[in-house]
Amino acid sequence: MNSNVANIFTKIKPFENLFASRFWSLIIKEIKQTLGNKQLIFLLIFPATIQLLVFGFALSPDVNNLKLGIVDYSKTPASRELIAAFTENHIFTTKYYDNNQKQLAQQVREGDITAGLVIPPEFNQNIRQEKAAHIQILVDAVDANTAGIASGYASQIVSNYNQVLSKRLSVNLSINNNITPTSPLIEPQINILYNPGLISSWFLVPGVLGLILTLMSSLVAAATLVREKESGTLEQLLMTPASDWEILLAKVIPLFLLLILDVFLALGISRLIFQLPFRGSFPLFLILSSLAIFVGISIGLFLATISPTQIRTQLTAFFINMPLNTLSGTVTPIESMPIFFQYLSWFNPLRHYVAIIRGILLKGVGLEVLYPHAIALAFFAIVLLSISSNKFRNQMN
Repeated sequence: MNSNVANIFTKIKPFENLFASRFWSLIIKEIKQTLGNKQLIFLLIFPATIQLLVFGFALSPDVNNLKLGIVDYSKTPASRELIAAFTENHIFTTKYYDNNQKQLAQQVREGDITAGLVIPPEFNQNIRQEKAAHIQILVDAVDANTAGIASGYASQIVSNYNQVLSKRLSVNLSINNNITPTSPLIEPQINILYNPGLISSWFLVPGVLGLILTLMSSLVAAATLVREKESGTLEQLLMTPASDWEILLAKVIPLFLLLILDVFLALGISRLIFQLPFRGSFPLFLILSSLAIFVGISIGLFLATISPTQIRTQLTAFFINMPLNTLSGTVTPIESMPIFFQYLSWFNPLRHYVAIIRGILLKGVGLEVLYPHAIALAFFAIVLLSISSNKFRNQMN
């Protein structure tokens, strides 16, 4: 069947000329050469498949599984029913349950929970007496979009629960008196913390700052080394009396200084244009930013050692940097991702640096809160720099 179709096309004058031309021979040659390049086929198929799966699962506009802390001073059936109303639709999941309101506020400050619910001791008594029962809801508004959605969900949940209570009370009241509640029994007091104006840029700009710093440090480091490999100047360095470590440090230090200047530039733009607050320690911010720069440079050096050309380096960098961005919490809250990707994000150095930037700038927290992220960032810097430097020295030798 296929040979018959081919014979039909070859009998047509334009196709006959095409199949007999040198151009067609070149096309056949390029197709065979492309199909024979297994690395190119791998780069075309595998990264696209992985990125499609990662973006499809991790990028979601829905907000759910928000971590909820609860302080229930009432401990009555009415308070437990209210807690169940918050958690039954999986919008909020209970992360903390205790009787310490100060500890609850600390949990919000450290980012361990997204929202906190405080139920007063007189909650059940006020409902029975048909008085307004005030509850307090604390919302971490570092992510303005999530905070707005969370506060909206909380208000809706309380409103629905008020309707349930109203129907229940109207049944219990005397039919002859025909009395029904005229005002909501539960009145939530929602406190928006760290970003009272729910300014979206306060959440996005720190994430973009971390993303740009990681991308620039990795791409610039990779491009610098690969360019020298392609031009042959790297081989000329072998003729000098300098050691491998001296050559490597000579490349890293200028890049590090330039990227530190980029940190100051990005921070100045964030402060002047977006009015981003800076509530924490500047020396701590500078030290941890330096660790993030070393992580980015290490990624770039590693890419340069496994990629012989700049084009292949860019393709590999795109494959690595896009998932790093997606799983960092820069745009999509990590809590809204599937559990697998939430655990996978802990192996993402950008996730830790973004958490550090937001913690220092917006919350003003110090190393006593950020030490898990700082330790993770230092670990990535040491491991990645060791691996990339060893591969660089092996290539030099």
